[in-house]
Amino acid sequence: MRRDPTELALAIRRSVLKMTSKGQASHVGSCLSVTDILAVLYGEVLNIDPTRPDWPERDRMIVSKGHAAAAVYAVLAELGFFPSNWLLNYGNPGSPLLGHVSHTIAGIELSTGSLGHGLPVGAGLSLAAKRSGQEWRSFVVLSDGELNEGSNWEAALFAAHHGLDNLIAIVDYNKLQGFGRTSEVLELEPLADKWRAFGWETLEVDGNDVADLTNVLNNIQPFTSRPTSIIAHTVKGKGVSFMESRLEWHYMTPNEKQLRDALTELDKKV
Repeated sequence: MRRDPTELALAIRRSVLKMTSKGQASHVGSCLSVTDILAVLYGEVLNIDPTRPDWPERDRMIVSKGHAAAAVYAVLAELGFFPSNWLLNYGNPGSPLLGHVSHTIAGIELSTGSLGHGLPVGAGLSLAAKRSGQEWRSFVVLSDGELNEGSNWEAALFAAHHGLDNLIAIVDYNKLQGFGRTSEVLELEPLADKWRAFGWETLEVDGNDVADLTNVLNNIQPFTSRPTSIIAHTVKGKGVSFMESRLEWHYMTPNEKQLRDALTELDKKV
């Protein structure tokens, strides 16, 4: 199933804004920074079938930055994994759509939100695929602040040691985390050199450029038995000018006026 990623990204952003405003939820900025990555993966790259979410030959997709749940649910609803009207109750009591990504929802492989677990699980899945002769791949989307967790670097060593060229890690590098800029909280640079030193083939891309992302993600090849890391340079709150690169939108909820203004701005870009 293929969808135009530009159109899909717009639909995701619109849904995220409506969901978080209605549900009085947060992490809007984190959702908007990762939107284009999700749109390209789900629209162009992943080998999945919404009518068969447990299809054994599907690619495994893990969004380790589980606080971007609204964006994940939005893209899954767009693809038909569950009814789109579920989005209207996001964050409300009794809703199946929890504030962090939950594996109880069709299309989601792993409950995440406690950071640092997605890449280790993705590495284990990729090793299992290798040992059972399966051709599917594992994709893991990480936040930059999440790379403060040592479990990611243990998994990076493990993946390179086992030659997991069927594992792709994508870092949503928006340069902001819960308590400030990543450069101030815990410096990650030189980030690309770190991944390469751990034995990964490493690429850098504009993570909010659909064409750039599509080109890179559609042309990943096995690199002499190395896993691949893609550092996607993004903007927190991308798409809504008054949210872009603003730390407060890690926590704030759009009020009615802000929702209207944000949706109007998005519509003008079509």
